[in-house]
Amino acid sequence: MGRYVVRRLLQMIPVFIGATLLIFLMVNVMGDPIAGLCGERQCDPATAAQLEKEFGLDKPVWQQYLTYMGNVFTGDFGTAFNGQEVTELMATAFPVTIRLTIVAILFEIVIGITLGVITGLRRGRPVDTSVLTFTLVVISVPTFVTGLLLQLLLGVEWGWIKPSVSTDATFGELIVPGLVLASVSLAYVTRLTRTSIAENKRSDYVRTAVAKGLPRRRVITRHLLRNSLIPVVTFIGTDIGALMGGAIVTERIFNIHGVGYQLYQGILRQNTQTVVGFVTVLVLVFLVANLIVDLLYAVLDPRIRYA
Repeated sequence: MGRYVVRRLLQMIPVFIGATLLIFLMVNVMGDPIAGLCGERQCDPATAAQLEKEFGLDKPVWQQYLTYMGNVFTGDFGTAFNGQEVTELMATAFPVTIRLTIVAILFEIVIGITLGVITGLRRGRPVDTSVLTFTLVVISVPTFVTGLLLQLLLGVEWGWIKPSVSTDATFGELIVPGLVLASVSLAYVTRLTRTSIAENKRSDYVRTAVAKGLPRRRVITRHLLRNSLIPVVTFIGTDIGALMGGAIVTERIFNIHGVGYQLYQGILRQNTQTVVGFVTVLVLVFLVANLIVDLLYAVLDPRIRYA
C-alpha cells in the first residue's frame, strides 16, 4: 500500500504540471488582462507598459509560468489586479464552497444511494419507474432553472428560506443551494447505484449468501452493497472537484461568495492571477480526491490489493 501511494503521488506531479500549464496558457493567451484593467476605455501605451511591467506580463509566457509555479510552492498565488492577495480571496471563498460541497455530497450519498438501492432491489416495479422518470426530469432541466424555481418558490413566495445567502453562509443556509448544486449528480448517483445493484443481485456470491440463510439486511449491506458501490464511489470522488469548480451558477443565483463567484469575477474582469490561482487549487482537489477513491476500493472490496 505504501509503495502504491508513493507511486501515485509521483504520477500526480506531471499531471499537475500539465494541467496548470494548460490553464495558464489558455488564460494568458486568450485574454487581455491589461484591457480588463482599463475598463471600457483603452489604455494609453505608457500606462499599458507600466501595468505589464508591474504584473510581469512583459516577460515571455514560459517565464511567467515558471515564476508563477516557483511562487506557488512557497504559498504565493500572486496578487489580483485590485491589489488584493489571491490567498486572501481563497481564505474567504474556499470555506464557503467547501461547506456547500459537503452539503451537496451528503445529498448525493444519502438520497442518491438510498433511492438507487430501493429501485435496484425493486427493478421494474412502480417505484422504480417513478424514480427513473423523476431522475430523467432532473437531468433534463438545467441547474439554473432548478435554482431559480426553488429560490422563487421557497424564498420569495413561501418565505421558507432566504432568497439570497450571506457571504458567511452556515450549513443551514446552504441546504437549498446544496440541493440545487447536487441535483444532477444526485440523479446520476441514483441511476448508477440502481444499475449496479440490479446487476450484482444476480451474482453467484449473492445467491450463495441467500442460500446460507443469512438475513436479508446483511446480504444487502455486507455483500451486495459493498461491491455495488465501487462505480458509485468513483463517480462521487471525481464529482467533488466538479462540484467545487462548477458552482458558478448556483453561487450566482443564491449570491454566495465562494469559489464559483470568484472565478466568475476573475473571468469577467480578465483577472488572470485569480483565475489561475483558484484553478490550480481545484486541480489539486481533483488529484487528491482521485487518490482517496483508489484507496477506498480496497476497503469496499477486500480482493483488491495494491502492491
